[in-house]
Amino acid sequence: MAKTSNQGAASGASRSGGGSSSPKKRGLRWNYPRRGLGPVHRWIPSWRFVLASIAAVFVAGVATLGTLYVTTDIPEPDELALAQTTRVYFSDGETEMGSFADIDREPVALDTLPEYVGQSVIASEDKSFYSNSGIDLRGIARALVNNARGGAQQGGSTLTQQYVERYYLGTTTNYAGKLKEAIIALKIDNEQTKDEVLENYLNTIYFGRGAYGIEMAAQRYFGISASDLNLSQAALLTAVIPAPSAWDPAQDPEQAESRWHRVLDNMVSEGYISQADADAAVFPPTNSLERSNAFEGPNGYLLSTASAELIDSGEFTADDINTRGLKIVTTIDKEKQQAAVDAVANLPEDRPANNKVGIVSTDPRTGSIYALYGGADFMEREVNAITQDRAQAGSTFKPFALLTYLEQGGSLWDRFPSQSPMWFYGSVEIVNFDELSRGNINLATATMHSVNTTYVTLNDEIGPENTMNTAIKAGLPADTPGLDDSLTNVLGSSSPHPIDMARAYGMFANRGVMHEPFIVKEVLDAQGNSIYKGGDAGDRVFEQDDIDTLNYALQQVTQPGATGETAGYLGRPVAGKTGTSSDTKSAWFIGYIPQMLTVVDMYQVGEDGSEEELQDFGYQFISGGTYPSDIWLDYMSVATEGMDVEEFAPLPDGSGRPQRDVPVAPIQQPTTPTEIETATPTPSATATASETPTPTQTPTPTQSVTEVPTGTPTDGTSSGDQTVPNDSGGAPENTVPENPGSDSGGAGNAGGDSENQSDQVRRENE
Repeated sequence: MAKTSNQGAASGASRSGGGSSSPKKRGLRWNYPRRGLGPVHRWIPSWRFVLASIAAVFVAGVATLGTLYVTTDIPEPDELALAQTTRVYFSDGETEMGSFADIDREPVALDTLPEYVGQSVIASEDKSFYSNSGIDLRGIARALVNNARGGAQQGGSTLTQQYVERYYLGTTTNYAGKLKEAIIALKIDNEQTKDEVLENYLNTIYFGRGAYGIEMAAQRYFGISASDLNLSQAALLTAVIPAPSAWDPAQDPEQAESRWHRVLDNMVSEGYISQADADAAVFPPTNSLERSNAFEGPNGYLLSTASAELIDSGEFTADDINTRGLKIVTTIDKEKQQAAVDAVANLPEDRPANNKVGIVSTDPRTGSIYALYGGADFMEREVNAITQDRAQAGSTFKPFALLTYLEQGGSLWDRFPSQSPMWFYGSVEIVNFDELSRGNINLATATMHSVNTTYVTLNDEIGPENTMNTAIKAGLPADTPGLDDSLTNVLGSSSPHPIDMARAYGMFANRGVMHEPFIVKEVLDAQGNSIYKGGDAGDRVFEQDDIDTLNYALQQVTQPGATGETAGYLGRPVAGKTGTSSDTKSAWFIGYIPQMLTVVDMYQVGEDGSEEELQDFGYQFISGGTYPSDIWLDYMSVATEGMDVEEFAPLPDGSGRPQRDVPVAPIQQPTTPTEIETATPTPSATATASETPTPTQTPTPTQSVTEVPTGTPTDGTSSGDQTVPNDSGGAPENTVPENPGSDSGGAGNAGGDSENQSDQVRRENE
């Protein structure tokens, strides 16, 4: 009891505040984690913790910014501001190919310019220019929120920041760069007058057309000095500043005029001009857009292709390419490119002026472009023969049908009729190019001689819509003109770009894996940092065994007596396909070794841009087996120097499945032999119809056809070092036509036109 009483007394003394044991007052403390609370609640921040954290972050931020402000100097004007030219290099990264926008700048004093020049820029680009401190915090915050939400990228930059970016730092896109840009803008705003900043801005901004600064812009757009600009002209130059290349009136007159009206409206709202002034303004005419001389010659097509590829990637704009001082390293091999140019130059001097040739050579294992010949001079004709022009595919389309058949389980050794002519559905007459009937032949032989009647029979069995779909799967765009599901689509009435055929045949060479052809290997910024790399990982689109079988068939095309025998003189294993439209508006040879594919096409363009029939020169008849094959051999003989000789993969196991006959009886046969016009060179006055063209280089071919695998028929006849299974029921399969160097392909005129005789469609293709 006493103990209890003493405890109570002690307690009472404590409460009364007497004695030395009274508690101390609690001051403000961190109090985190919080004492005396549960295991969860003790970790919930108190208001003291929250306020202290905010204060700490604020103090640290201020200290950091202060330190950066003190330690960041206004740099000397970067050489980039004086030399922002983007340069393009060959694949070695050292040899310059050309450049995009040579710097053309002529500074002028602000007081020599009409007042509305600077006013239009301020009203459009930075309304708070005269009141801000060099940065616009609200604009920056707005841009950060927009960018975080995934909207279109905004910079929130003031006019001063834009000046800093262009004159001192080059283009900055990351947040660290923007922070440094903002600090320098603050310091410049303290050290330079607003008029000085505005003057420097007007003398460094890019206006398009290779013009840096207001003076050169006035000269390029209007042919006058900047001091003579009127209100309408000044407003137009201001209007194009955000996207000069895209909004140039020569490129997009509607967008240019819309932006011009916007500038005038902003000037009215800011009180620089009256509404009457804006209403009286007339959209000004401009000078025609002139290309830089850097685009002269064949290299202009390389520069244009590289630029288009980077813009299409979505990583760059046209103005980025023109203004950021980039180093663009292409995939183009200088020696191979020169070999392509030389191969075209080797054509006869009497070649028609409107005869066009396209060459594109790629590495099928990566898609990188070794060489691209888009024309003789980009400045004279800006249409690229490889990426923009089209030509009827002719018989280069036939492999898509063969591949379809193989995918459906067919064998290369299945036999089909080859009679000429043959009628289908009572209205479509198909004639072989050489008008020969070889009986029932296997598909290797049909490919070797590009037999039309056999391939149309094949197409009828597999379904022409499936052939079309295979072509699309192989890389031809679905909207390719003439690409349809008609019975005769196998004869090549479609008109692809050569780059499309390079994509497809490159996939053949790469055993079923497709890469998108590309020309830009790498892009470095002005500081030497790698900011872009081209190429893709590749996609398998067809089974390897089917492609290996197809490649075996296409190797037969380059054997002696075949349509592409010229390519065999390369002296290493070669696969390929010839093609010529029925009305000889185009001629192709597409050939490849395992590590290099080259597409060559020849066509003729009329004054109105329409296709014309190829005029004969040198050869009495131009086909894929003549000039395109000659050009291919000339180029490849140089381009493959030093390359290892690689073999194609052998025929896969099971490719020797039992043969089967596809009985399609011909309706009609010619009663008398028809004389065949051959592709013989004209320089010889004594040339006859039985002569064959002689390649410019004629080493003895070292290539031979692989022996037929076990399980396939081996009863055949031999011609030279060639062994091909011989089918019964007709002439020997290795029978060489009178004109082995010629070929045909295509199905009528571009757009699906064809020779029509009493509802009969006659196809005279390879």
